[in-house]
Amino acid sequence: MILDEILLKIKIAYQQKKPFVVYRKPNDDDLNALFQNNDRLFVLEDYLQSGFVFAPFNNKDKTVLMPFNHCESFEFKIDNSQSIFKEKSVDKDQIKLSKRHVTDKQNHIELVKKGINFIKKGSALKVVLSRNEEVVSQNIEIAIIFKKLIYKYPSAFVYVWFHPKVGLWMGASPETLLKINGKQFSTMALAGTQIFEGNSDVIWEEKERQEQQFVTDFIISKLDRKDLEIGKPFTLKAGNLLHICTKIKGKILENEVLENLIESLYPTPAVCGLPKEEAKDFILKNEEYDREFYAGFLGELNKISSGNKIATKTNLYVNLRCMQIVGHKIYLYIGGGITKDSDPENEWKETVAKSEVMKKVLLA
Repeated sequence: MILDEILLKIKIAYQQKKPFVVYRKPNDDDLNALFQNNDRLFVLEDYLQSGFVFAPFNNKDKTVLMPFNHCESFEFKIDNSQSIFKEKSVDKDQIKLSKRHVTDKQNHIELVKKGINFIKKGSALKVVLSRNEEVVSQNIEIAIIFKKLIYKYPSAFVYVWFHPKVGLWMGASPETLLKINGKQFSTMALAGTQIFEGNSDVIWEEKERQEQQFVTDFIISKLDRKDLEIGKPFTLKAGNLLHICTKIKGKILENEVLENLIESLYPTPAVCGLPKEEAKDFILKNEEYDREFYAGFLGELNKISSGNKIATKTNLYVNLRCMQIVGHKIYLYIGGGITKDSDPENEWKETVAKSEVMKKVLLA
């Protein structure tokens, strides 16, 4: 099966309102596709189940599951020669950017100020605050948007996910939540943002380095084991943005429960804050909109892989750099980490830069 055949299947499944997910892991040439054979809405009951999971930011809400045994699946190599194409993602002549820009800026700056006061007056070290941005077009080609994401963001987890009872989401996330292969696991601490201007050898300010160290320290404390391998921080390029990244590896403990491991890490300080519960409570009370699946996580849960011996693998990613499509509207979700040293105007500019990641795909 070639890419264009999968894109056609995406288009048909969406028109027929049949659940599906198609995705490509970071730095991988394999494209994976699952087309559910009914429109039942499965929810995750426990982490012994096997399928593609889609979890909301608020972990008190239900996680959606597309069970592998209820899906027709495909896997094939991506032909990089198809990376040059002329198809339109949206009709540029009809596209309308949100008129909310002025009020969005005012509201986000006020929200950031609240966040800074929250940190200074309490025990919180960081809170991640977000907003969404609206793009309207009469003609939205989801398969073409997905194709462009694949080729523009090779180092990201790229996906398009749809269920008629939930909606359509797609994105290109730079952040791994958790990978498990046998008895080994890996994760990453990701924070700090700069615009890529042709050079990844950049200087990071104290605010960004501190923010990233908060995330690293949180993960190390939550994993709580002596054999962790903690890499050196490095600059990771994700689209037109740069981040500080630290990779962390370790071994699964005897009798360790996957659910506990995931819940100890999630929501991460990169999408929530520190302490986790205090920051999450502030977000839910003050953002004044529902993140839904933005800043949640998604990916393969207990996928059986065959090699010298049969084993299961789990590959989960944080749902960042994502969009939700509802009718003729595209909602872009963006946010940033706030510390006591944050500048509200600069935090607004950071969200604008992040929104350009998705807009470039839509308007290219």
